[in-house]
Parts: sequence; structure tokens; C-alpha cells
Amino acid sequence: MRSPSEVGAEAVPLVRPLPADTFCPQSRRRFVLIAAILASALGFIDGSILAIATPAIRVDLGASFAETQWISNAYALTLSALILVGGAAGDRFGLRHAFVAGIALFIAASLACAVAPNPPMLIAFRAIQGIGAAIMVPGSLAIIAKAYPKKERGRAIGIWAAASALTTALGPVLGGVVLSAFGDGIWRVIFAVNLPLGLVSIYLLLAKVPADAPTEKRSLDLGGAALATLAFGALAYGLTSMSTEGEGQMSGPSIAAGAVLLIVFIVFERRQREPMIDLSLFRVGAFAGANVATFFLYFALSANLFYLPMLLIAGWELSAAEVGFIFLPLSVLIALLSGPVGQWSDRIGPRFPIASGSLVVAVAFAGLALLAYAGIHSFWWGVFPLMALMGLGMALVVSPLSTAVMTAVEDKDTGAASGINNAVSRIGGLIAVAAMGSLAAWVYAAALNSGAASGIPGFGEPAPDVDATRLAASDAAFAAVALVTALLCLLSAIVAWTTVSGERLPWPRGSEAPQR
Repeated sequence: MRSPSEVGAEAVPLVRPLPADTFCPQSRRRFVLIAAILASALGFIDGSILAIATPAIRVDLGASFAETQWISNAYALTLSALILVGGAAGDRFGLRHAFVAGIALFIAASLACAVAPNPPMLIAFRAIQGIGAAIMVPGSLAIIAKAYPKKERGRAIGIWAAASALTTALGPVLGGVVLSAFGDGIWRVIFAVNLPLGLVSIYLLLAKVPADAPTEKRSLDLGGAALATLAFGALAYGLTSMSTEGEGQMSGPSIAAGAVLLIVFIVFERRQREPMIDLSLFRVGAFAGANVATFFLYFALSANLFYLPMLLIAGWELSAAEVGFIFLPLSVLIALLSGPVGQWSDRIGPRFPIASGSLVVAVAFAGLALLAYAGIHSFWWGVFPLMALMGLGMALVVSPLSTAVMTAVEDKDTGAASGINNAVSRIGGLIAVAAMGSLAAWVYAAALNSGAASGIPGFGEPAPDVDATRLAASDAAFAAVALVTALLCLLSAIVAWTTVSGERLPWPRGSEAPQR
């Protein structure tokens, strides 16, 4: 998931040019669709419930705040750095073979996560899980598109999207009920449930679906993938360690090392014959602007969906069952409105929907900041309506953003463009969890010092009780995160308004719009 940000990120799918013919006979296509839905459910359920289970994992494993961040970041790091290589693996080895390999690695790592005895082991297994997801995520939609002929493809992808939205919506709600009913240790079931889903998906793919031929003998840019992993890993470690006692002195060197490695990665990619990322696409102003807007927006979304459940459960002492409902409006509204909004965007151009949707999200996050700063602890009349407003804003953005990205480039580059945009959204989530954690810890410590208190579940070290001063410090920490992310959403709106086309975009060089 997947990390929490992937609720929206998956709506900007990896799309590549497709052959006219399919490899799968009509009688077998339904098995492709079922397998892809089940595999997608692995990540959706895993990621959305994990956000709710984070406080339980902290208590059960005794994880520090920094370790909690890396339980999320380890997965996001390998997924974001390797997802483009994962997509290329499907082209080189065949989608079915690559898809099965990704699912198998994902469920094996999931089982290891379920039995992890301590936070470092869980972090390591989450990183491996992200590698499996980097192969599995692009394969789920690509194999549907390759198995179905053009006239049936839209309906099949629509069924896949609806099923994905359903699992995303219900996953955290059901997970929250289970966590509330059975206690902290039940979080391990979140990972173990991936085994039956994954095995059924693998069986259908191997027993019911014929193997597809590789579409191109392209090389895998493993050097670029390694450099990207090291660069973003160093940046995330440096941002995380800024507020970690005993490791703060490493933050500067780590961030500097990450910046240098990022430059090395760019130079390396420019010299590759078949690079992981085609950097020349960023010369297109509309494409670059859409990706900057994507980074800001998904940075904001990821930060709030990671830290808000921690505040509500550990700070406000709400049940996991209640908190599970905060993901519901996002999933439902994207599922219901993405189609109509996409048609609207086709008529007027994507600039206004993206900019207005980003502004709506900014208002929602500003409202969360105000609630926390004022100490108004109302979930159903405060937090939940604001999360619904945020869901409305994201529904306005998701489909037009995909359109803007893919219509900014030539037809031959749409696969690379959507893949890059998908990776950018996930990198935004990775940096958000690291950077906003340090901000939250600083604000929390300052509030504690001014209130002569110490320790709090959620943002600081766990304590057996929560008094008014510590709760106020927790609220202040989240208010700072929500305010910064609201400003970033405002920047996203400005960037979109100044770079994305405001005119109706006729689909260039063809009569059919790109698949969303």
C-alpha cells in the first residue's frame, strides 16, 4: 500500500503501449481479472489497515517513534525506487511470470512480517515486501489491459477499479473492528491474511491463464534502481534522525549524502541507453508541473493519513474501530466521482479540476490543524466531515491529474510518463513520513517543555497515562503537520494552475483517450 498514500496513488496507474491482440482466450479472461483483483487487495488491505494498527504495533513490539516511521518508510522506499524496474520486468519476462513472482515475494515477506519478533526485523521484512509490491503493483493493471481486447478493456478495468475501491474502503473499517475486539497482538493477522489471497491469485494465474510473450527485450536498469534506493533511503534516514535522540548528529551528513547520490543518479540515468526514468520528459513544462503538483499533494496526503490515526488512537484514546472510518470517504468518493470528473476534465481541460481539488484538500487539512490547535476532540462532527471534504478534493484531482500527465507527452511516452508519476506520488509519501515526523517531534517537545510535562503515546515515548498537558502537546504536534501540508496543497494548486493546460485537451494523434 501499501502505505496510506496509495489509496489515491493507485488511481494514477502504470500504463504502457499495448498490442492490438491479446494473449488470453475469452474463456480465461475472467481468471485474469479475478487474480488481479485479489493481488491488488493484498496491498490495499495491508496498507490501509496498517495505518490503523500502527499504535498497536508500537505497544506490542515496544517500537520507538523512529522505528514506527521506518515500518512505513522501508516499504515505501523499495516500492518507490523499484516500481519502474518492476514494470519493465513484465515487459522483459512476460507479465504473467513477473506478476506471479511479485505476488509470491509479497506474501512470503508478509508471513515474515507476521512473525517478526522485534521492530528491526519487521522493518527489514517490510523492505522486502516493498520489492514484491514493486513487481506486483504495475502487473495487476497491465495484465488486465494485455488480456482484454480494446473494446472490452474499459469495462474490465472499471470492474478492477471498483473492486479495489471497495477493499480500500472496507479494509480499515473491518481491521479497526478486529483490532478493537481482540487487542494489540492481533495486528499480525493483517499480514498473515495475505497468504490465502495470494495463493488463490497465483493458482489462477498458473493454472487458468496462459503465459504471455515478452513484449520487448529491454534491459533492467538495476544500477539506477540501486542508486535511487540509496539516495532516497539516505534522505529519509537523515530527515527521520533529525529528531531522534543519539542520532541527530547523523541527519546532516545523511541528507548531504542523499543529495549527492541523487545527483549521481540523475547523471547515471542521462548516460543510460535504456534508463529507468526518461529525464527528457521533464523538459515538457506541463509534465514537470503535473509531477511537482503530484509530489506536494501526495506528500500532504501521506503525512496526514500516517499521523492522524496515531493522534486519534494514542492521543484522543479513540478505538481503532472508530478511527478506521477516516479512510472511508476518500475511497468511496474517488470511486463514485472519478468517472464523472474525468469526463468533466475532458470537456474543460484538467487545470481547473486539479487546482480546485487541491484547494479543497488544503481547506480540509487547515480545518484539521484548527481542530487540533483548538483542542476540539470531536471525531464524528469534526474530523470525519473534514476527511470527507478531503476525499471530495482528491476525487476532483485524481482522474484529471492522470489525464494531464499522459496528454503532456507523445503517445509513445505515455507508459513512461504514468510510471514516473506513480513513482513521484510514492516518493512524496516516503519523504512526508520522515520529514513531518521530525517536525511533529520538535513541536511536541517544545510544547512539553513549556507545559513541564513528559512523554505521550503517539508522537513521543509511551506513557501509562495521558494528562491535559501531554494531550495538548500531541494536538500541537499534529496541528503543525496539518498546517504545513495545507500550505503544500495550496502550492500544488498554484503549480497546477500555472503549468497545466486550461484548454480542452483533444486526444492527440488518435481518437481514444488514455486509460485511467
